[in-house]
Amino acid sequence: MYDVIIIGAGVCGAAIARELSRYQAKICVLEKEEDVCCGTSKANSAIVHAGYDAVTGSLKAKLNVHGNERMGELAQELDFPFERKGSLVLCLSEADLPNLQALYDRGIANGVQELRILNREEVLQMEPNVTDHVYAALYAPTAGIVCPFGLNIALAENAYTNGVEFHFNTEVTGIGRLEDGYELQTDNGTFRARYVVNAAGVYADRFHNMVSDKKIHITARRGDYCLLDKEAGAHVERTVFALPGKLGKGILVTPTIHGNLLIGPTAIDVEDKEGINTTAEGLAQVLEKAGMSVKNIPARQVITSFAGLRAHEDGDDFIIGEAEDAPGFIDCAGIESPGIASCPAIGEMVADILREKMGLKENEDFVSTRQGILNPNTLSMEERNALIKKSPAYGNIVCRCEMVTEGEIIDAVTRPLGAKSLDGVKRRTRAGMGRCQSGFCAPRTMEIISRECGMSMSDITKAGGASRLIAGTNKDIFIAAAKEK
Repeated sequence: MYDVIIIGAGVCGAAIARELSRYQAKICVLEKEEDVCCGTSKANSAIVHAGYDAVTGSLKAKLNVHGNERMGELAQELDFPFERKGSLVLCLSEADLPNLQALYDRGIANGVQELRILNREEVLQMEPNVTDHVYAALYAPTAGIVCPFGLNIALAENAYTNGVEFHFNTEVTGIGRLEDGYELQTDNGTFRARYVVNAAGVYADRFHNMVSDKKIHITARRGDYCLLDKEAGAHVERTVFALPGKLGKGILVTPTIHGNLLIGPTAIDVEDKEGINTTAEGLAQVLEKAGMSVKNIPARQVITSFAGLRAHEDGDDFIIGEAEDAPGFIDCAGIESPGIASCPAIGEMVADILREKMGLKENEDFVSTRQGILNPNTLSMEERNALIKKSPAYGNIVCRCEMVTEGEIIDAVTRPLGAKSLDGVKRRTRAGMGRCQSGFCAPRTMEIISRECGMSMSDITKAGGASRLIAGTNKDIFIAAAKEK
């Protein structure tokens, strides 16, 4: 019997786990995938929104602004990349200026600091590559960019260090009430808890509706993206938005925290809660609409495309709190944009709810900090040489595109909640995220996983499940070639 079971190991589930680990409680996280950060949290715009877009008084508005304020301190504590680059919302005509003014007024009402409306000349001075048709823009200096993988993994690792259990490859298939809590049936056994936190992303409505007669409905809203090479990363310095419409903030153009250029997303409602396939039409729409905000986007520099799903609830706001007719069942549902920006505040809010209901006492041994994977590229030459002398694996380059070393990959697979798949290593180190998209480094990375984790090469997957990369009669030849590299 656990005190709390959290369903889902995305940024919200991990943030809640980390905040709850401040208290004396037996906590576990159930995740149907093979790692943290495998759903919405891995495929999004990676924007820490300032907080001017959400309706004043909504949970989205309140938690966005507070989460934004917390992000800098959290990045320092947990050692993940975050920068306040600022954002611009473009207005392309005088006729649209009242809509831009309304966005400014809403931001002020929401408590966003330092907002300004810029004229055409000020905008072009800041961002010479925005469209020549720009008339004005809303400038939000407090907006930022983050590594969503780094954020999610850091929160989960810190929660794990503070005693939270994580059970991967464990899909919840049913929930039943007990006299003193809930019983969760999974494909990996049965779990019981006094309290359940539902942080299951696009599946949160399914679990809520298992225990409550007051139903909610979540639509999976697909967003297609194009990622451009680092050569295009300086095309804009800030996140550039168009004026938002009824389906969201539209197509954005933004630098990423790692120096690439990202454009997207579309907003297409789909029935399939696993429907993350891109389409030619969606990607064409991304390129076309991005070009209406930013000129001369070097489309030939696209190195990959992907899609993610947002959990859009019919009420168009976050649902956070105890289900009215299901005591002890805490929803964290409908978490779409600005979910990344809001997650620090969401973690605090849910932990506060449970602290009050359960009378939790502080964990005096709570460790608030976490050290990320050492990147030798951040060191001076003298420091790097000393590191390689001490640990020669940091002198072996495995991923040439991103200059990732064997030492970093070893760290990624042996640290708390270490990676067991190629995508797990990629999210932790960026090995495979460069121009060749793992064409060169995949065999060597697999060999390191095999060696460090005691796994057969033929059992290593791209992303868990049945996504094995080695099969058939050429298996032994492939393994031998990987070891030779």
